[in-house]
Amino acid sequence: MKIINPEQPKQGNKEDISLSSLDKRLQKIAADLEHTQIAEYVNLLNRPRTIIWKNLLAGTARGVGIAIGFTFFAATILYVLRILGALNLPIIGDYIADIVRIVQIQLEGKTY
Repeated sequence: MKIINPEQPKQGNKEDISLSSLDKRLQKIAADLEHTQIAEYVNLLNRPRTIIWKNLLAGTARGVGIAIGFTFFAATILYVLRILGALNLPIIGDYIADIVRIVQIQLEGKTY
């Protein structure tokens, strides 16, 4: 009489175990593909007008952001230069005063 251990898989169950592990792997791959939104990417590639529109909007937003950032940075630098110019430092003060004067003339629309 042969005693069968219930924890040990039977011969027919080896195929079931391998199919179940394959099913788990396929489910994980499907979930990963859905997570990466590859279907939306493929749909986007099939519609070139959408790509052009999104890139145009992104480029415009980037350009406006750069312009606002540079304006803020330049205004801060000019403010600091004015303060340094008011200190009347011997060499640096004259140089900074010239820069501030040139910028003010350009802002008024006059030629230098």
